[in-house]
Amino acid sequence: MATKNLSEYNSQTVPDASNMIFGIVVAEWNPEITGALLDGCVSTLEKHGALPENIHVKTVPGSFELIYGARQMTLNDGYDAVIVLGSVIRGETPHFDYICEGVTAGIARLNATSSVPVVYGLLTTNDLQQAKDRAGGRLGNKGDECAVVAIKMAKF
Repeated sequence: MATKNLSEYNSQTVPDASNMIFGIVVAEWNPEITGALLDGCVSTLEKHGALPENIHVKTVPGSFELIYGARQMTLNDGYDAVIVLGSVIRGETPHFDYICEGVTAGIARLNATSSVPVVYGLLTTNDLQQAKDRAGGRLGNKGDECAVVAIKMAKF
């Protein structure tokens, strides 16, 4: 269980993002959650200087497709960092496990092989309330955290 607010960080340790270009690929599945993650992410990028025209958002149908979307962004668009945002909520079948493992392995592989950092913003929760808690609720917004990570990794 998360014990820290995902939106809390020392803003003085975040580099200026005014000269950076970000790609964000967001899953359409669970739009209430992924939309909130996207809003937090974009807001935090802009808070640290990223220009709106340098934040490019593309959507994919579901979380598994985040891998392909992120890969295309790392290859074609000159981004300083790519952020993936999605939400998988446990159901009654093992589908949850397969999707979570597949996306995690795919994003890890991209990070190991790409010259562009790919930031993992996939919520994997047991229920809708846990997702809401991490998408602007009582535990902050994972989108904020991903934006900060992307800025720091782009500067790396």
